[in-house]
Amino acid sequence: MRYSSSWQVPNFVRVGAVACSLALSLGLGGCSQFLPDYLKPLSPQASNVLFHKDMSWDSPILIRIFKSESEMEIWKQKDDGRYYLFKAYPICRFSGKLGPKQREGDRQAPEGFYTVAEKQMNPWSRNHLAFNIGYPNTFDRAHGRTGSLIMVHGGCSSIGCYAMTDEAVQDIYTLSRDAFEGGQEAFQIQAYPFRMTDENMEKHRKDKWFDFWANLKEGYDYFETTHLEPKVDVCGKRYLINAEFVAEDAEVDPRKDCPAYRKLPVVPHAQTLQVAAPKGPPPRPLGEAFGLAFGEKEPTYHMFSLGPAVTREN
Repeated sequence: MRYSSSWQVPNFVRVGAVACSLALSLGLGGCSQFLPDYLKPLSPQASNVLFHKDMSWDSPILIRIFKSESEMEIWKQKDDGRYYLFKAYPICRFSGKLGPKQREGDRQAPEGFYTVAEKQMNPWSRNHLAFNIGYPNTFDRAHGRTGSLIMVHGGCSSIGCYAMTDEAVQDIYTLSRDAFEGGQEAFQIQAYPFRMTDENMEKHRKDKWFDFWANLKEGYDYFETTHLEPKVDVCGKRYLINAEFVAEDAEVDPRKDCPAYRKLPVVPHAQTLQVAAPKGPPPRPLGEAFGLAFGEKEPTYHMFSLGPAVTREN
């Protein structure tokens, strides 16, 4: 489904979102049901993960996809500049088999390194929420690959896309939206056929895509070692990982041999040996202090209350 890359949120919706956020801080959780999906706050379950992993709600994100394992990992950046695993969501469905997408209509889900900017987010998707992963990228075009509008979306049904449950894509979309709000210009998607361990590579050594996967593994290994987003270029019809060209004005042609380059230093991620101070439970909503519960029950109204409320049942 095509959509505009530019969309505006009506002012009255923005005001409603602010009011809802205030209500949420008071424990009045029911109001979020009245917001459009693309403006809803992060789910309580995901917010709890953020709290216990000491992650900022608007810090940059990075996504890794593993076809064989049917998992989509969301990573968030911390103050040290490294990425840490936030959560792995099950992929509900992807079409095709292991291997990259090659042409329009082949019903294959892409593999490779992709970039998602805010303009690629689709708040009006008929599949709950969605974003375009950016296929074909420079590498794909260098190989003459065709296709368009390859999405991560809800609805749990796919023809060449990565389909999630509505609940999962709601979290992922919200985390993406908040990262853009925090200043991230674009986030990277690393789409792999499987976890690219040496053992798995050996199992697929005779596959026709082995050389392509070995190229992808360079980016996989870099991230596994450093927890940093790999710098990705394309030349010689290959991904060039973690390198810089010697000449500042080097002309890089994705189809031609790479200009002279040098590999950048690899700084491994050092697992901290310090034991974090134990955290208490997340703050309780203010509404609970008054013995009130807020949810989908039919509300009753009480004089001097903060609004619609129901008395908590014992």
